[in-house]
Amino acid sequence: MSEFKHLSPDGLVTMMAEQSIQIVDIRDERSFESGRIKGAQHLDNTSVQSFIEAADLDAPLVVCCYHGNSSQPAAAFLSEKGFDEVYSLDGGFSQWQLEQPTLVEAG
Repeated sequence: MSEFKHLSPDGLVTMMAEQSIQIVDIRDERSFESGRIKGAQHLDNTSVQSFIEAADLDAPLVVCCYHGNSSQPAAAFLSEKGFDEVYSLDGGFSQWQLEQPTLVEAG
């Protein structure tokens, strides 16, 4: 089983301030368009392969979903695909929106 780490919203804020990271959001398109973490990229089954091919496998990658559950198997999958440092955002976008409302962007 490939390894990924858990990351709190506060941990993500710190990481965003300290280094260049990649954030992917695996929620449905409508949810993503209505609000997402600043700088996040939407990722779904149709775009995952092109994302992997174009992404920096050495840069930290944070996976976000609704509540922090679906992001865990997605993070494990992306880790298996060669990303060195993969995180699942604890609490997902719902927790992020509560704790970091100034770091949310829409469509």
